[in-house]
Amino acid sequence: MADSSFDIVSKVDRQEVDNALNQAAKEISQRYDFKNVGASISWSGESIVIVANSSERVLAALDVFETKLVKRGISLKALELGDREPKASGKEYRLVATLKEGLAGESAKKVTKIIRDEGPKGVKTQITGDEVRVTSKSRDQLQEVQALLKGSDLDFALQFVNYR
Repeated sequence: MADSSFDIVSKVDRQEVDNALNQAAKEISQRYDFKNVGASISWSGESIVIVANSSERVLAALDVFETKLVKRGISLKALELGDREPKASGKEYRLVATLKEGLAGESAKKVTKIIRDEGPKGVKTQITGDEVRVTSKSRDQLQEVQALLKGSDLDFALQFVNYR
């Protein structure tokens, strides 16, 4: 019998993020507590920029955006903020957020170490580019690995794809 496998990746659906951003922008433009504070949220190249005339309003707009992301099934671990304190720029405050994608070297090594140390025996891992392939003879062992990784506290979002 052939080995079963799946890939562990860290990807973000850009369309869903864009939809969440558009919903947040619409809510910010219509909500009473955001009137006359110059609050906005928009794309700026590959990053998301949140602007308002006070740091509290920037953090409130960020909260609206994070709520929309969660409702669309996107992990907040994929959203990377330089620091959570908005920067003053003239008369406005701004916060820049980026999306984290791909399992970089350290993240992939951390995942494989968790599987090797705590996972079932007979499970093999292989790092290829920005994903980790997990193979085993038993599908039950693969499901144990998925449950193990879902339960572990990692600082990046994981998805399981190509389950064969």
